[in-house]
Amino acid sequence: MLLLEVCCCLIGWISLYFAFCYLNGQRSKEWNCRLVTLTHGILIVCLTAYISFIDGPWPLTHAGTENTPLQILALVVSLGYFLFDFGWCICVRTEGPVMLAHHTMSIAGILLALGLGKSAVETCAVIFGSEITNPLLQARWFLRQVGRYDSLWGDAVDLLFILLFALVRVGVGGMMLYCELTSPRPSLIMKGGGLAMYTLAWVFMVDIAKFACKKSRTKYNRWHEMCKLGEVNGHTGKTE
Repeated sequence: MLLLEVCCCLIGWISLYFAFCYLNGQRSKEWNCRLVTLTHGILIVCLTAYISFIDGPWPLTHAGTENTPLQILALVVSLGYFLFDFGWCICVRTEGPVMLAHHTMSIAGILLALGLGKSAVETCAVIFGSEITNPLLQARWFLRQVGRYDSLWGDAVDLLFILLFALVRVGVGGMMLYCELTSPRPSLIMKGGGLAMYTLAWVFMVDIAKFACKKSRTKYNRWHEMCKLGEVNGHTGKTE
């Protein structure tokens, strides 16, 4: 039954991709794939947020407990998407080894949670933390494509992305990892998977920090040059 559900979800995500390709024929394949990614990100963040914060149980205290039907649904939906996106990335070759490693670990973690019949609660929490920044990442790419990235919108998206990544994926993710490692219920392989995902989050965090420093330096240099130009123009105006 689980295999059938995963196949149906995979077919659903593939169908959505081709629907976007049909509706946006003038756009690139990557544009339409990122629309699928954005759709999954919004959908799964809402679903896993409901599971983690409302439906329960609380992932920080109930790691390793039995899977609930709603948790299984969220995992199946995400597994179908990750299989689609992993296959798309392999065929089109748009992503590097770090992103492919992220997808591979995500697929493996979801399969383990479904196969073991437990630990879906913390897996859903990890998916929530991983995907909460995804819509911002896609918004950044779309802003670049339409020529609006070098604007206040681009700066706002970048700032919110960096803050959310540091706060949720690194900060709250560290708390989640500690609870996972200290709880006696999760299996050893799930603990190892959690450690691997958190290590990968730090790899992303280092790249993000480098990007933030570079962008801040560029913004400062641009502002400094504008100030100098303003002083020169002011001085020229007084002379005249």
